[in-house]
Amino acid sequence: MTDRPKIAVSPTSRPAMFDAMVDAVVAGGGQIVPVDEASALIWADPAAADAFPAVVAHAPALEWVQLPYAGIENFANQLDPALQWTCGKGVYADPVAEHVIALTLAGFRHLHTASRATSWPAQQGKNLLGAHVTVIGGGGITESLVRLLKPWNAKITVVRRSNTAFPGASRTVTKDRLHDALPGADVVVLAAAVTNETRQMVDRDFLAAMDDDAWLVNVGRGALVVTTDLLAALQTETIGGAALDVTDPEPLPDGHPLWDEPDCIITPHVANTPEMGLPLIAERVRQNVERWIAGDDLLGPVDVHAGY
Repeated sequence: MTDRPKIAVSPTSRPAMFDAMVDAVVAGGGQIVPVDEASALIWADPAAADAFPAVVAHAPALEWVQLPYAGIENFANQLDPALQWTCGKGVYADPVAEHVIALTLAGFRHLHTASRATSWPAQQGKNLLGAHVTVIGGGGITESLVRLLKPWNAKITVVRRSNTAFPGASRTVTKDRLHDALPGADVVVLAAAVTNETRQMVDRDFLAAMDDDAWLVNVGRGALVVTTDLLAALQTETIGGAALDVTDPEPLPDGHPLWDEPDCIITPHVANTPEMGLPLIAERVRQNVERWIAGDDLLGPVDVHAGY
């Protein structure tokens, strides 16, 4: 493609993201046009999936859709295989992996209880150094996490769809061997997309297979976990603790019993905040517009059939 492509940015409901996406399209060499003239659409509000069908219905020449987040479950019913789809896959990997380290260290060193104590607490804690880490998901977050864990000499098991060895991991297993990867892990990290295969995968049996001092860290999606089963595992000390940046439901309601669990750390989906993420997704859009013009493969392709 040699001509400047006609690209629409929609909706306008998040002005900061809309403006950043417009600037990214222009910087990449695209031409901003109304939706009904566009061959490509940059979606500028991840929370406005309900508005998507009506917008696309007015885009007869549409060929490519860029979604803003790595997780696309809100758009799963809109994945028309006649279109090319890309998302924020890999864009936010570094800040999210950094948050995994923070949550893991906080749990291992019991910072959550020590910071709330009103008298000198009992000494407890363990090292991340040399720990056994199981990561579920083989995408960009896992790539970044494996790199960040290198100074800790952690022994990393990656659970993914493919049995191809994951770079930097000590062991790679497929999802059919998931329960083999749970015993012996000091921390189990959820970094997978939500699909029909992974939804509510962390259930009573999953948690029972973990060691009783192991931590569960979820930076994927809340729907990966059966919340009632996790609550029961914490109450019965089936696992050591849970650190959740995402929950089901989300936001976690006031008064939910997870708030009262002493070995549950909850952060409000801040592994990647809008302030951290907006420059990253804007750069992804700029790069993809340049690639669209050049006819190169786009970054962050969505597998329409797999749903991510």
